[in-house]
Amino acid sequence: MTTSGLRPTARYRLVSVPDDVEDPSLVKASGRVVLPPHIHWSGDPVYDLSNRRDRKLVYQQVLAEGLDDDVRYFIDVACLADLWYDMPLPAYVRDVWGPWLREHGWLD
Repeated sequence: MTTSGLRPTARYRLVSVPDDVEDPSLVKASGRVVLPPHIHWSGDPVYDLSNRRDRKLVYQQVLAEGLDDDVRYFIDVACLADLWYDMPLPAYVRDVWGPWLREHGWLD
């Protein structure tokens, strides 16, 4: 059993960073996906993760609004590291994920 990955930020928001997000046995989303309503509130919730632009949009939304299980399923850490410097994210997400990615060797 894993603990909750919710981490408080300096901006009083909680950001999910599950301890096991890198676990290779986790099934990761690929191809066409539909974001759940608690993440995507309006418009077309269907994205194609094989498209870099769509992947950035999904990652932005999941990192900002997703729960532990959402992050485990939608976020591939290697892809996140690849998108990191090219993806606009709220500061409260960068404040948590940036140090985590560096600590785990994904960013310099």
